[in-house]
Amino acid sequence: MVGERDRTPRAGGRSQGTGYRQRLGARGEQAVADWYVARGYRVVARNWRCREGEIDLVLWSRRRDLVFCEVKTRSSARFGVPAEAVTPAKQQRLRILATRFLAAHEAELTGRRGVRFDVASVTAGRVEVIAAAF
Repeated sequence: MVGERDRTPRAGGRSQGTGYRQRLGARGEQAVADWYVARGYRVVARNWRCREGEIDLVLWSRRRDLVFCEVKTRSSARFGVPAEAVTPAKQQRLRILATRFLAAHEAELTGRRGVRFDVASVTAGRVEVIAAAF
């Protein structure tokens, strides 16, 4: 996969709560990747990083669209639906990150038809995907 990174937490300085949130987020991202693969998508990159930030998942759709997916995971809906955390500012940052990804991997992405931005919510293990969210 393009740009896959090791998600092992750094030693020292992290609270137990932070480790729990990282594990919860990693499980949510895996559940969403599994959801897409079961529907015929192919994972291109996970946790792709550049100076401006990180893209959770990049996937090829069956139609050859490149899908950039932001994953939000919560253990419950007590503080709202996870997708609500994808604010207009976050959407703009994801567009910038997608531009950087496309520039960095132009040669590998031949045959691409279009680009789509999805938002995936994982609450208590349940995956919901908003296709073409913005």
